Amino acid sequence: MAVDDLHRLFTPVQLGRVALRNRVFVPGHTTNFGRANEPTRRHAAYHAERAAGGVGLIVTEAIRVHPTSAGRHISLGSFDDASIPAYAAVADAVHQHGAALFAQIMHAGRQANGDATRTAAWSASPLPWATGAHVPHAMGRADIAVVVAAFAAAARRMREAGYDGLEVHAGHGHLLQQFLSPKTNLRDDAYGGSPANRLRLTREVLTAVFAAAGDLPVGLRVSADEFLPGGLDPHAVVEIVATLRAEFPLAFVHVSHSAYHGSYSLATQMADMSFGHAPFRHHAALFKREFPDLPVLAVCRLDSLPEAAELVADGDADLVGLARPHIADPHLVRKAMAGRHHEVRSCLACNQGCIGRLESSLPISCVVNPEVGAEREWADAWSDRSAGTARRVLVVGGGPAGLEAALSAARAGHRVTLAEAGDRLGGQVTLAARVPGRERLGLLTDDLARAVTAAGVEVRLGERIDTADVLAGDFQDVIVATGARPARRELPGGPPVLDLATAVADLVEPAAPLTGDVVVLDDEGTWAAASVAEQLARLGARVHLVSPTAGVSARITTYSKLALLDRFRQLGVRLHLMRTAHAAGPSTVELIDPLTGDAEPLAGITAVVDAGAATADDDLYRALESRPDGPRVHLVGDANAPRTAFEAVYEGRLAGAFLGRHDTGPARRVLLAH
Repeated sequence: MAVDDLHRLFTPVQLGRVALRNRVFVPGHTTNFGRANEPTRRHAAYHAERAAGGVGLIVTEAIRVHPTSAGRHISLGSFDDASIPAYAAVADAVHQHGAALFAQIMHAGRQANGDATRTAAWSASPLPWATGAHVPHAMGRADIAVVVAAFAAAARRMREAGYDGLEVHAGHGHLLQQFLSPKTNLRDDAYGGSPANRLRLTREVLTAVFAAAGDLPVGLRVSADEFLPGGLDPHAVVEIVATLRAEFPLAFVHVSHSAYHGSYSLATQMADMSFGHAPFRHHAALFKREFPDLPVLAVCRLDSLPEAAELVADGDADLVGLARPHIADPHLVRKAMAGRHHEVRSCLACNQGCIGRLESSLPISCVVNPEVGAEREWADAWSDRSAGTARRVLVVGGGPAGLEAALSAARAGHRVTLAEAGDRLGGQVTLAARVPGRERLGLLTDDLARAVTAAGVEVRLGERIDTADVLAGDFQDVIVATGARPARRELPGGPPVLDLATAVADLVEPAAPLTGDVVVLDDEGTWAAASVAEQLARLGARVHLVSPTAGVSARITTYSKLALLDRFRQLGVRLHLMRTAHAAGPSTVELIDPLTGDAEPLAGITAVVDAGAATADDDLYRALESRPDGPRVHLVGDANAPRTAFEAVYEGRLAGAFLGRHDTGPARRVLLAH
């Protein structure tokens, strides 16, 4: 990428009457920071941090226009004028740092099932979004009129709250798209049937919104492709936008893709690392060719500013949206403008701390940025120096928990030594990143290792620390981040059993590739088992994924799982749920049904990969904590309890920043904020 391409991102651009300082925007993404469907101080601090980071435009998460779209109390809505002050506070916080703020207004339609609010979802037709989901209420004419009026009222409130523009969401399988699509609109009245009839609700909404918006620019977000048989394709959506643009002065079109549907389509909406960079940029390019004088906003898996700059340089888009990269590093624009690309904390596209937590009705966070949602509290903590003088800190273990602990302790002003028994930093993340399709995980520890060196941490590789080493080193604090030992259960008399480390090594540098039928034992439903199973299948093995649980890959977010299952189907991976495995001969495994006790033999098994629960490697911690004359000891990451990099980085940040002093005001506020 030419340097000029990146610089072009930082040139001003106009959306309607609004001048933006650059061509980078933060697209709307749910945070779950709401309270009673209104924004909070947490929203203001979150968006202000990204505005301070240099972005030109921030688009809010979906502001639901009617209570039937709320779904949960932690979502955002604007149902009456009492919400205006809360929205104004967010606008003021963003404007203070020079960014523009647009409000995305929408009605979710059939997926707003109302479990929390006990409201029925509304849609064009009584079709649930997924198997087992609630059947929505098919809207009548009075309902339609209510929704149109609600869009207008929300638009007026956002104008009065001081927002700079509006984005009407007609994509992602939400209500307007449910009316637009022949897949979800089975009506036979004036709002169904022909393309013109299916367009009627969107036209009525835009008419009402433009009337209420005053001089605010109004744009449209669309899904260029539903990825559904019988659904909307790019040609149909181009025709929709052409029709609407002929009638309304659209300030921009924001080109996304997918439908909120329980299939592969939904997985594309938050494309994870398995998709590769910018997999849907051709959609934005199509709209730019069709509408050369209409600003086109592009989005999804634009992983970094240099990569996003390619779209603007090639004429595929006018603005580029980076949501997850701005969650990972809110200051990536300012860092890039100052030539400090090497300081940017990379988005992993892992979908773990962001959409994975949303799925559990938890506030978003981030594997690489534990401060998400607590920006104000962490800023106060870093500026506080009440913890006292610098201490001598030893961090044992160079995985994500240890690296983050060392970096945070150095940032807090302590003198830090990091000892790693291996010949390189990274821990088990380095192993996971060797699996094809999971390489971006390595960015986590690569970024941390670079930052640790820059922070002046003394790094000792190939040094295995014991109790005597600690006591001889005159350290005041020891942070134990020694990780966990992988599982490897024997199957006496059965096929050979490999632990994950051995299996991954065989995947990457196979001396004798695993072929034939291979069983992968998946007790926990994590990516560890799923990624190994997928790659084994790609190398030609017939893979049997065996889990004692009732759900496949239960700890992987639905947004990633739907794509994973599609790949499993294509690769012929066989799923055996609610089954345990027992040896029944040198090449035979019996799968036991826990309800009936019935056994199903799998013959011809060449190997078994054990992806079961690991065991904490906490021996050093146990030895040190029993010594009253020793230093203060802190335990983090898998050595504390085997989990994921998400918990490891968070615990490392806390340990390094506070060294166990959680009784201070700044520390308490940070802990409560999360």
